[in-house]
Amino acid sequence: MTNAPSVLADDPYENFEELGAGELAYVRRVSPKDLKNMFPDAELQGADLPAWALLAADGTPLVLTDTRNAAIANAIENDLEALSVH
Repeated sequence: MTNAPSVLADDPYENFEELGAGELAYVRRVSPKDLKNMFPDAELQGADLPAWALLAADGTPLVLTDTRNAAIANAIENDLEALSVH
């Protein structure tokens, strides 16, 4: 048995967003409706769709791109393991 601390030991939701911080990122297809919410300062008029986002483990948007492969490449360049969210 290991004595490693568990992020879920005391409160299963309290530290959940810390799981994977700095190590994992999520690749997700972004709907036109979500674009403005996720990237409020971006000039998106006339943007090509579909759009793909790379999100930090806590859900913070990192990159917006026009292809899934570009989002994954950005994760790799930043030493993040990219996971897909469907």
